[in-house]
Amino acid sequence: MKPDKARNYIMKTVPAIALVLLSAYLLKGDVWTFWTWYLLAAVLGFFAMPVTGRLFRGFEDKGWMFSKVLAVAVTGFITWFLVSVKFLPFTTVSCVGVTVVCVILAVIFHESERKNGFESLPLNKINLIYMEELLFFAFFLMWTYFAGFHPAAYGTEKFMDYGFMEAMMRSKTLPATDLWYSEGKINYYYGGQYFAVFLTKLSGTKVEMTYNLMRTFVAGLAFSLPCSLVRQMVVDRLKKQRKGWKKVLPEISGILAGISVSVAGNMHYVIYAQIIPFIQKLKGQEVDSYWFPDATRYIGFNPVNDADKTIHEFPCYSFVLGDLHAHVVNIMFVLLLLGLLYSFMKRMRNRKYLSEISEKHTFWKKQLLHPQIIAFAALLGMFHWTNYWDFIIYFVVTGGVVLFMNIICLEGRAKWVILVTAAQAVEVLAIATVIIMPFTLQFETMVQGVGIAQHHSLPHQLLVLWGLPAILTVIYVVALLVEKLKVSENRSLYRLFISVDLPDLFSVIMGLCAIGLVAIPELVYVRDIYENGNARANTMFKLTYQAYIMFGMTMIYVIFRLLVVCRKKILKVAAVIGLALFVWTCGYFGNSVDAWFGKVWNPSEYKGLNATAFLETDFIEDVKGIQWLKDNIKDSPVVLEANGDSYTNYERVSAMTGLPTILGWYVHEWLWRNDVADLNAKSQEVENIYTSTDQAEVQKLLEEYDVSYVFIGSCEREKYGENLNSNLLKSLGEVVFQDPDYDTCIVKIK
Repeated sequence: MKPDKARNYIMKTVPAIALVLLSAYLLKGDVWTFWTWYLLAAVLGFFAMPVTGRLFRGFEDKGWMFSKVLAVAVTGFITWFLVSVKFLPFTTVSCVGVTVVCVILAVIFHESERKNGFESLPLNKINLIYMEELLFFAFFLMWTYFAGFHPAAYGTEKFMDYGFMEAMMRSKTLPATDLWYSEGKINYYYGGQYFAVFLTKLSGTKVEMTYNLMRTFVAGLAFSLPCSLVRQMVVDRLKKQRKGWKKVLPEISGILAGISVSVAGNMHYVIYAQIIPFIQKLKGQEVDSYWFPDATRYIGFNPVNDADKTIHEFPCYSFVLGDLHAHVVNIMFVLLLLGLLYSFMKRMRNRKYLSEISEKHTFWKKQLLHPQIIAFAALLGMFHWTNYWDFIIYFVVTGGVVLFMNIICLEGRAKWVILVTAAQAVEVLAIATVIIMPFTLQFETMVQGVGIAQHHSLPHQLLVLWGLPAILTVIYVVALLVEKLKVSENRSLYRLFISVDLPDLFSVIMGLCAIGLVAIPELVYVRDIYENGNARANTMFKLTYQAYIMFGMTMIYVIFRLLVVCRKKILKVAAVIGLALFVWTCGYFGNSVDAWFGKVWNPSEYKGLNATAFLETDFIEDVKGIQWLKDNIKDSPVVLEANGDSYTNYERVSAMTGLPTILGWYVHEWLWRNDVADLNAKSQEVENIYTSTDQAEVQKLLEEYDVSYVFIGSCEREKYGENLNSNLLKSLGEVVFQDPDYDTCIVKIK
């Protein structure tokens, strides 16, 4: 190797070495688990490249970053399917076995493709791959380090999320027994927590660590996937104009898109944390404080409207808060779908199918057996189980993309456009329905119909939350229409679409879909148990969450497009203003990190990733008993504990061990079961077990619910007080654990 090349090689490795050393310094003993997950994702992604490279063949990196998610989705979903139909037990051996088989099949496919002259690996884009890996490692590390300052699986939805993981770690069948309803199985979208458990088993790591690692893994991908997608869109738009300073535009745009989706906030932060306090300070008034969740609880809260409390969260808030909920984990899968949609558009752009219509067999084979159409169907089917709202949202988005491409490929012939699009829609629905049947056949829906919205957001509230990306999108769409209509003599839809550059068209689709998602809760909402006072909350939450993701990528692309490609000064000014405001919204990240994690600039304050370490300080009376259960109890016998309201300290035993109890968080089970009479009866019977002096009655109830152990600790003493029948319960079995410092014990029922 020549000295200059050797020097360049060494210089290029410096950032990687620095990041590895920095991770060891920041994460301390947790770094081994972090490295294990990073390397696992890298290896899985590499071996999935034969498939990914085909699906993303129009991308310069051939979908390198998307390959990590595709690998997790394919291996994880196949394992889940085989377990759900009772072909395999849910064990580490099964997870590894299915993954190895998938790897072998991918290698065989790769060799077959190479013989046909197709190389699925981006061998000529090593520098690009290196940059993408560095960025992913850096953001994965950043979020993991932050998580170590607030690692507790305690508060908000964390008991549920962590409890699902523990329950599945114990279970050899899926769905696992509901930890808060021992007579039933989990009746919720548990796919996100499942993938966390799947990767935990596959990597041989511990769920106490991987609860936090899964959310930071998703956060890292929430930067990298938009970065890769928008970078490719800018490359495609610039085409041969990538000269001089424009060479770096794709990378800059990609990085900004990653930041926009995963790190930025909204204009609520700018107005209520920056502008208004500044004005108050100038006037000599008391400055209002700002709490970062305010940006997600605005409509119905400021001004207060008790009849219409809503939720409008976004990824950065989720990553800071730390809940491993369905909508959070599914971020990486919806970004994979969006990447596939753009790749599909690139592949279809220059196809002309009208000449093939006479050869019906070949024509329909190409329409219905298109690899990306099948991939759309598989992902959409999976969304039933990971987050059903995303199935509905992205079925519409996918339908829009497919419809527009059919208009182009079929040259605007209405009859054939409608026929082909309808056939493909039926195909997608059929595949999606069939592959997810092991879940849907056991799942009872929580939806109670659709209602007409009785309350509406104030106009300024909509502008504060979504005005910036929405206004930029509208300006861009109008400018694009004016530009194309001026030069087009034939104003048919086909001529209009064919004249629009592909990335422009895709950004328009995403932007308009996002605007539609924001508008829907102003018209209708999905009815559930939160009808009284929070009717629109869940609908607005789930729809606008995805709107934010699509807006994030659209906004950055639009700013690039108006600033660099457009010639009108007024549009450039709009882009500059939009860019400045976007950068300002990124201040939300610093505000929320400081408020939630604390002194992140001081590594000595790092607490570690163990999600259950809080038990030592917050549940000092129960921690030894909980640990005894984790160490000594196999499978999923029923362990009774006092039940309580949602978002309280109750159910700390079931949540931390995954062991089912008769009844857990009341509102959650109300949502999942929608049987208040049953829940109330169970609540009374749990109280009877802990308070009744009638031994026969207590014994009968314990047998009825097949209770193996009874936990008597802090919550039981708090709830039942002097009525607690500890001695009677002890007489019904054997005391297998007794805390020498506190009156906490575990009774094994005979």
